Amino acid sequence: MKNFLAVLTVSLLTSLPAAYGQRSEPKGGNKEVGGTIPSHGPKATHPSKAPAEANKSFADKPGHPEAPHVHSNGQWVGHDTGKNDARFQLDHPWEHGHFPGGIGKGHVWRLAGGGPSRFWLGGFYFSVSPVDLGFCGDWLWDSDQLVIYGDPDHVGWYLAYNVRLGTYVHVMYLGNN
Repeated sequence: MKNFLAVLTVSLLTSLPAAYGQRSEPKGGNKEVGGTIPSHGPKATHPSKAPAEANKSFADKPGHPEAPHVHSNGQWVGHDTGKNDARFQLDHPWEHGHFPGGIGKGHVWRLAGGGPSRFWLGGFYFSVSPVDLGFCGDWLWDSDQLVIYGDPDHVGWYLAYNVRLGTYVHVMYLGNN
C-alpha cells in the first residue's frame, strides 16, 4: 500500500507542471489576434468599392480567424464597407436608446447569458446583427469578456469585441429590462 501511495504521489507531482503549463492559444493559433483589448474602435471608412460580398474572406493571414477581428496592433480587419452598407441601415436607429454603460478599452463586460438574438452583460441587453450571426458561433455566452465600441459608420450599431477570440460583431442595444 505504501508503494502505491508513493507512486501515486510522484505521478501527481510530476503531472501538475505539465497540466498548468499548457495554455490555449487564441483562435487562429497566434498572438496577433485575441487576448488584447484595442485602445480604440475602428476609424470611419470611406471605401472606394461597393460593400463587401457575403462570402468575403476575413482570414487576412494564415491562422487568422474567418471572422471580423482586430490585430494586436489595433487594425480592425473587416470594418471597411463604410456608411452606405445597406446591410446595416436601420429604419429606427437607437430605437431603444443609446447604451448608457461604459464603452471602450476601460470597460470590460462579462457575458452573463443568452445567445446571439438576446444576450446580456451588466444588466444591459443586446442583439447581434443578422449579418454577423455566423461570426459568433464560438462565443461563450455565459463567460466571455466583451468590450463595446461605438460604430463610426453604421448609425444605431455598436461593435462587441470578444477579448478571448479577438473577433467582433455588430450589436444593437436593446435596453436594460
